[in-house]
Amino acid sequence: MTGPSRFGAEGRCFPRWILHAIVLRVSIAPAISIKRLSHESEVEFHRVHCDATGSGWCHCVTWWVPTWQHWTERTTDDNAALRAALFKSGIHDGYLIYADNALAGWVQAWKRDAFVKLAAQFNIPCDDDAWMIGCVLILPRFRRMGCVQKALGLIVSDLRLRGARTIDAYPKRGASDASELWNGPESTYLGLGFETVREDPKRPILRLSL
Repeated sequence: MTGPSRFGAEGRCFPRWILHAIVLRVSIAPAISIKRLSHESEVEFHRVHCDATGSGWCHCVTWWVPTWQHWTERTTDDNAALRAALFKSGIHDGYLIYADNALAGWVQAWKRDAFVKLAAQFNIPCDDDAWMIGCVLILPRFRRMGCVQKALGLIVSDLRLRGARTIDAYPKRGASDASELWNGPESTYLGLGFETVREDPKRPILRLSL
């Protein structure tokens, strides 16, 4: 029988096999995969954007609303109706994220010129080959597992196949909690090769040229 090797809380000792199991569980990251949003996967989009996950209000329409005016006054029903209209018109603007085949989150990634508010806010010229990453949402139980960097890496590769020549991101500089990181972490984008093309103390523009 394997004897004890370490002491735990209150001086209790644990067998080596328990310690090895704990280390193994902590050290093995989940396998990350992505899937383009489609008509068939709309139900999974709604599983991510629902009250049960704490993300039931926005429905990822922030950048689709023409201006920021009255944005905070919009209701869940307002945003759900806009999302339904987008789906009805055939717009499926992102990717679902999976961790070990379990639904783990969502990334909005779409052609940049489609977003009037984005162009107005950042004064960006039109470019039909430019794409953007507008929202990054990882469900709470999958956070701090490295999902974001792996998923964004896969999405960048797929956007290249879809004809993207550049990808823009708009992270909130200095963001620390999930409510502020909805555009994705600046450090993650930089780690993937994005470069700062417009400095701003609050929200720089980062760009990856493909």
